[in-house]
Amino acid sequence: MPFQCITRSTSARWLSLLAALLSCASFAHAAEPVEVNFTRDVKPLLARRCFACHGPDAGEGGLRLHEREAALAELDSGLNAIVPGDSELSELLARVAAEDESLRMPPEGKPLTPEEIATLRAWIEQGAEWQKHWAFVPPEQHAPPEVKQKEWVANPIDAFILAKLEAAGLLPAAKADRRTLARRAYHNVTGLPPSEEELSEFLADQSPDAWPRLVDRLLTSPHYGEHWARHWLDVVRYAETNSFERDGAKPNAWKYRDYVIRSFNEDKPYDQFVREQLAGDELDEVTDDSIIATGYYRLGIWDDEAADPVQAFADEQDDIVATTSQAFLALTIGCARCHDHKIDPIPQKDYYGMVAFIADVTPYAERGDAETNNQWDLSEPGRAEWRRRLRQRAMEIEREKVAMEEVGIDRMSSEDQRTAETPDRQRLIDDKLREFLNENEWELYQATLKRLEAAYEEIRQLPPADSALALAKCNPHPGPTHIALRGNPHVPGEVVEPHFPELFGIQTPTIPEAPSGARSAGRRRVLAEWIASPENMLTARVIVNRVWQHHFGRGIVRSANNFGELGDVPTHPELLDWLALWLVEHDWKLKPLHRLIMTSSAYQMSSAGNERALAQDPTNDLFWRFDMRRLSAEEIRDAILVASGQFNPKMYGPSFYPEMPAEVLATQSRPGEGWGESSKDEQARRSVYIFVKRSLLTPLLTAYDFPDVDASCEARFVTTQPGQALTMMNSDFINEQATHLAERVKSEAGGSPREQVARALEIVLGRGPYDEEISEGMTLVKRLVEEHGQSPDDALRYWCLTVLNLNEFVYVD
Repeated sequence: MPFQCITRSTSARWLSLLAALLSCASFAHAAEPVEVNFTRDVKPLLARRCFACHGPDAGEGGLRLHEREAALAELDSGLNAIVPGDSELSELLARVAAEDESLRMPPEGKPLTPEEIATLRAWIEQGAEWQKHWAFVPPEQHAPPEVKQKEWVANPIDAFILAKLEAAGLLPAAKADRRTLARRAYHNVTGLPPSEEELSEFLADQSPDAWPRLVDRLLTSPHYGEHWARHWLDVVRYAETNSFERDGAKPNAWKYRDYVIRSFNEDKPYDQFVREQLAGDELDEVTDDSIIATGYYRLGIWDDEAADPVQAFADEQDDIVATTSQAFLALTIGCARCHDHKIDPIPQKDYYGMVAFIADVTPYAERGDAETNNQWDLSEPGRAEWRRRLRQRAMEIEREKVAMEEVGIDRMSSEDQRTAETPDRQRLIDDKLREFLNENEWELYQATLKRLEAAYEEIRQLPPADSALALAKCNPHPGPTHIALRGNPHVPGEVVEPHFPELFGIQTPTIPEAPSGARSAGRRRVLAEWIASPENMLTARVIVNRVWQHHFGRGIVRSANNFGELGDVPTHPELLDWLALWLVEHDWKLKPLHRLIMTSSAYQMSSAGNERALAQDPTNDLFWRFDMRRLSAEEIRDAILVASGQFNPKMYGPSFYPEMPAEVLATQSRPGEGWGESSKDEQARRSVYIFVKRSLLTPLLTAYDFPDVDASCEARFVTTQPGQALTMMNSDFINEQATHLAERVKSEAGGSPREQVARALEIVLGRGPYDEEISEGMTLVKRLVEEHGQSPDDALRYWCLTVLNLNEFVYVD
């Protein structure tokens, strides 16, 4: 029931309020927090439970709770929903705690919990203060807090973690055993399991600095870049095709992937990493890497036959703005494309201010000439310029050819003219064009074909271009950017200049018009410098949160792409600020940040449960233990290849194509189109090098929650579903690798079945087997031979398949 329906008499109101207070009396003292933080405790509650009827879009009963002035205003009924300092006079409390369902708020869904009501009551009693959203104020320098268990604090991270645990009366979990720690570190840093030799070496090293030295060694591994690049590729929606029906390839997209891997391995400062992707072609020092980095703009989906080109280009711009704001700033600016943001202070004008920064970005391709817009020739300047001129001449001749063809097509029947707009156009021209051109026209057409072939032949004679997917063509003098009314690009509204979202309180930049002959507008450089600035209040927070997320399984802010008011609040805001400022002070380098995190006591905790902590903090918000983690899809596939002895460590270069079942290929509109073949050796490379085709993702990876690559992925789902077990038991890949594992086991263990069973466990699990496990394996092998007629070799293969399906293999802790 909305607040406007209140018609009670004064006495009835007070009776209802008294009942509400009595209903809360039994739990209020126990549940009421000592101090309520508006941005952490109250604003998310109001947004989640109240804004639908009393928020930015609705003000039933005259109540809007998204702004302080509106929330404190008198209601249509003459009452006040919130009276600062007096919960008894605050109608909001009476209504959310009412026992009468006809009066209780919210009118639909579950009532507020006693804890939620207690939070609102405490907040009102404390003065109902409205603070600015935590993410919209600059990070503050916090000294690591004082704690009682000082011996547990290995570095400042631990002080922040332990202070909250001690305040809650909880203890941190014990330190994990050394084997678990080693496996955790290898998978966190490199995405690969430790070899038996590496594990044995670490376990034998009892020196005090054995752990930090292991961390340092792993951070120098080239496999570090491969593993952490995959996390970034999720965020920037990396794929190598365009989506839509034809899902054509994005040539040389793999070079962007390799650029990301190199950047992580070189420990490129994150601020430079940002600048190169957003404005690598506009920097003072333009390099091959900075050019390849601008492939970022070309990674999104693209309709090669859009029914509405204007709408399609607006969609491309939206994809870039939405991805940029989420990836670098953790803001959902894309929500303001059609109207002012419903929750965050981002008006529609700010969205188009961001679009104006990228106004010189051309469409992914112009039909029939994809190379011009998205393929940058990295060859030496003279050769690249000559090739560009030859291509330009070929394009001009191509346009002459098409114009001549249109003359003939215009003379054909309406049915033939419709055919000319389909993929059958060339067949129509071959069959009928001669009939509809006169002699002079036909001779000129034939001469044009010869000129075109000569131009292409000259291009073919040149050495191959060293091309990269990049922002190869810009519009240095873009027209004005208009607000699209209701998001419709066909209905332009007010003109907007490039400017930063108003919530940052930054002055609109002055960007001079690009000089004559400029290649780009220079606006993206301004955007990049602002995002990469140490003064930007979000950029450092966002990246340290992502790093933390991939070490601990979730971020300090769980919604890693959304630091806005509908995102999750940080569980440890002071720690997040401390880490953000620490990163900037350490030159934006990520490897020192990894080392800091991994050498903390918090990182080295066991994942073992604790009855009291599980009851008090079941979601582990306080980090009282290390969360158990299942390997990612790529880690599972790569670990299988390592175990089977087939792993190919080759780095970089074009992607490979895993073998794809015919049934999967048949799901395409044109079965098998765009899917190549690779050698067995290539197919044994790391999963980060798999060709990512949007319409044909690898089944093994999708079974284990490989993300949708059409949009930015902040964190992968971790599901448990039947398809995973079926894939791990029945797929051709798994069974082939089980065969290779069996061959490896035989060569290393000899002919003894017992030794073979034990060796399979050692290889896959990275530890010595228990007698019970060996006994179970021997029983299985014996039954397969004696009861099911399998050969000893096949029985061993089935045992190896079984071991690859053990939970211990796919879980880190």
